[in-house]
Amino acid sequence: MSFASTQDLADKHVSFDELGPGLYAYTAEGDPNSGVIVGPDGVVVVDAQATPIMAADVQARIATVTPLPVKQVVLSHYHAVRVLGASGYPAHSIICSDATRDLIVERGAQDRDSEIGRFPRLFRGRESIPGLTWPTQSFHRKMSLWLGEREARIIHIGRSHTSGDTVVWMPKEKVLFAGDTVEFGATPYCGDAHFADWPATIAAIRELGPEKLVPGRGAALLTKADVAQALHETESFTSDLFGLAKQAVAKGWNLTQLYAEAMGVMRPKYGHWVIFEHCMPFNVSRAFDEASGITHPRIWTAERDLEMWRAVEGASPMKSAEVH
Repeated sequence: MSFASTQDLADKHVSFDELGPGLYAYTAEGDPNSGVIVGPDGVVVVDAQATPIMAADVQARIATVTPLPVKQVVLSHYHAVRVLGASGYPAHSIICSDATRDLIVERGAQDRDSEIGRFPRLFRGRESIPGLTWPTQSFHRKMSLWLGEREARIIHIGRSHTSGDTVVWMPKEKVLFAGDTVEFGATPYCGDAHFADWPATIAAIRELGPEKLVPGRGAALLTKADVAQALHETESFTSDLFGLAKQAVAKGWNLTQLYAEAMGVMRPKYGHWVIFEHCMPFNVSRAFDEASGITHPRIWTAERDLEMWRAVEGASPMKSAEVH
């Protein structure tokens, strides 16, 4: 038995787009993104990538625009694919929300093992990972990094993709590094989500008024229209799925029934997004849990992954597992 994502082996084309003076987006056709902020004395990276070897590619792109070293890494949340590459940077400071640090304590090791098993291509050079990534600094609600006269405002924006979700907001430039609170042309992963809170988190992002945005996955958004589209689509996807889950629980359905219904309803609208087939079993499972009253997401382990996959996909989990 294997996950849809284990068949996704093709390397992705990396883009390194300028969002404004000293502001860049490292994107890779739906693979996890990183943000780059060049200050007068050093560089800030938002989300570290999954392994030190993969972090080296981010630094190679940075080297094309500045000789300055990476001094700070900001973690948008705790997922292994975002954080385990942190040791590959010369940064003296690794920053995350206090809620994210709590999640690393509670479930960081299990999440690491689970994610590597699900999506091995995203952990190229995983033998280079020395262990869990621990912050050197955590914050409550928000903090500011001052890069000369430029402010990078780090905000624990609200619960959505995880309970620790953090964005980096450049108020003067109106550029937002959004982490996985927002996706674009990529399926939101909701296995550790707080569906009921996600709309309020999107509303908080809208209130900031970003004119350019780096989503967690998908192309950098360089116009207000694209930003608005990404916010709308992320909100629609998560709200549609949670609505189906609440209906299923009200009807007394089980997880397998909800999964069949959700795939039938959501594939026509969202099935062309990257990692749709991979994410949906985890998304449906979490939506079912939350609709059933389990407010704190259960910890994913490699064993639970397979148990869930069997429940929703039956004996042939690859029957609809083409990864786009």
